[in-house]
Amino acid sequence: MPSTLCRRPDVAALAFVDTETTGVHPGRHAWEIAIIRREEDGKERVANYMLPVDLSNADPFGLKIGGFYDRHPQGRYLSRKTSIPAAGLTSLPQAAEWVAQFTHGAHLVGAVPNFDSEVLDKLLRSQGLIPAWHYHLIDVEALAVGYLSARHGVPVDLPWKSDALSQACGVSPPTEEERHTAEGDARWAMRWYDAIVKGEDA
Repeated sequence: MPSTLCRRPDVAALAFVDTETTGVHPGRHAWEIAIIRREEDGKERVANYMLPVDLSNADPFGLKIGGFYDRHPQGRYLSRKTSIPAAGLTSLPQAAEWVAQFTHGAHLVGAVPNFDSEVLDKLLRSQGLIPAWHYHLIDVEALAVGYLSARHGVPVDLPWKSDALSQACGVSPPTEEERHTAEGDARWAMRWYDAIVKGEDA
């Protein structure tokens, strides 16, 4: 393989993404979005916000996994943890505009990033916008399987386990406080990507 393919790992903008959603079903909506955009020169910007959400088609188990009733202003209000119903929420038009800006021309990077790209696509189109990220999505779990097999001769059986894959690459999974928060998982994907592609300790 030509060595030029491996000389510069970041030759385009990257957007490390994660969303917390109302479930895993096709009609799911994002209620928390985090994007860490890294430009070609290495400069990074972070967007992390929570959105108002229609719960009529939500999966209660999915909401529980992401801590909706503990972390989201609407969820905290419904569970009587606060008396303020919508403090700190970003409007859908503003969220869509930020998603469009932070992902424009970038490769989306995440753990199973198509899960996130599908809900971000839906959000953008609901506000009269369209995705403009690069169509090549980068899945750090798939990268890890190839990396472990080729570099270390470690076979990986299906189904993959995210934590085990991450640890095998020398990358610590999120702490309990970080896990299933959008920014915590986006930063995990970023550490994992850097460990594999750049050979950086994580």
